[in-house]
Amino acid sequence: MPAASRLPAFKAYDIRGRVPEELDRDLVYRLGQAYAERFQPQQVALGRDVRHSSAPLLDALAHGLHSRGVRALDLGLCGTEEVYWAAQQPGVDGGIMVTASHNPQGYNGLKLVRGGAIPVSGDSGLRELEAAVAASSARCPPHPAAVETASFRARYVDFLRRQIAPGSRPLRIVVNAGNGAAAPLLDALEPHLPHRLIKIHHTPDGDFPHGIPNPLLPEMRADTIRAVREHGADLGVAWDGDFDRCFLFDERGEFVEGYYIVGLLAEALLAGEPGGRIIHDPRLTWNTIDQVQAAGGIAIQSKTGHAFIKERMRAENALYGGEMSAHHYFRDFAYCDSGMIPWLLVAGLVGRRGQPLSQLLAARIAAFPASGEINREVREVGATLAAVAAQWGPQAVEVDRTDGLSCTFAEGWRFNLRGSNTEPVLRLNVESRGDAGQMRRQTAALLAFIDTVAR
Repeated sequence: MPAASRLPAFKAYDIRGRVPEELDRDLVYRLGQAYAERFQPQQVALGRDVRHSSAPLLDALAHGLHSRGVRALDLGLCGTEEVYWAAQQPGVDGGIMVTASHNPQGYNGLKLVRGGAIPVSGDSGLRELEAAVAASSARCPPHPAAVETASFRARYVDFLRRQIAPGSRPLRIVVNAGNGAAAPLLDALEPHLPHRLIKIHHTPDGDFPHGIPNPLLPEMRADTIRAVREHGADLGVAWDGDFDRCFLFDERGEFVEGYYIVGLLAEALLAGEPGGRIIHDPRLTWNTIDQVQAAGGIAIQSKTGHAFIKERMRAENALYGGEMSAHHYFRDFAYCDSGMIPWLLVAGLVGRRGQPLSQLLAARIAAFPASGEINREVREVGATLAAVAAQWGPQAVEVDRTDGLSCTFAEGWRFNLRGSNTEPVLRLNVESRGDAGQMRRQTAALLAFIDTVAR
């Protein structure tokens, strides 16, 4: 099959598109059939987020599976990690989550795993599923599908309870579900927590009255910041729509870059397994490598993206993997990403160490100041990357192309520039060793050059 996708909703790691222009019930019905034919499951767990189009698409998926003799277990409204959890259970041979996560209104998508929560991505079956869907003209029946209602939430709550640090002092924690799917699981977990949860935007609502839950956007952080400050909370947590990512705010209401959480979690987990392997992405690296090595661990770089991280974690039997984009992966969770485990671990660290989150991170932020990810729309991703490489590459002491272009300089700074898989956008990250001014100057210089080349 050619490298270019024949169906625009099929991306590198999952399926996402506009409903119904790129993703409709017929396409999803065919996907269910193709999934059944390729992987030969007997039972598949299906979950959905809160979007209005999710329930009809889940129904079409169940029709496709059922038409090939596969039992569909309907988890209902849940998070992606609950589908991952279900796919790890005895007798369940796979899982599919219907979600558009943080994408705008009008979009939806699907995330697929096999039994054991092994991801299905471009290199592990997604391209073949795309070809089968493209070759089919089957139509989804109009009547409701035969599904079996199922729930593994109680067992998942038991698993999450084991992530709560014993002896942690109770904290006041603002939790912002963003009117997405996180609220029901939070409610089920709450009676087992030592902490007091202050809930905002807690009611699942596919109209998203407070905006699409995407805390990476600065404008979507304001309500969490306000609530942390108003309630004098110790911590703030906000999630995207399917809560496979959580975003943290310190006791001052300041947003915490996911980069520094990777190092914090790696250090904490290595305390229980000295010498463990930690996987990280290439975008921002120095702080993570420094903390991992100081804790006696082994830092291993992987290409960005959940499929690459999970594959490398399995190959290395890694304890933990983290991406600066707030995806956190755990060996004890079948190498999958979770938006619940990270904040439980961080709350435990704050509660046990007796220091606010800002103090736990202050020295790390000062030692390795970072720009955070900056997006620039360009005409030609490849041409702009090549121009940056020609301009900065000869000055670098190290050039790495694990993912996009990474350049390291003798003056104590580095950058990573990579293209989006789905749009004409370049993503820039810059960091330095202890010199925030240099980091800002180099960031400005790179952005000015990119803007000039991209005109």
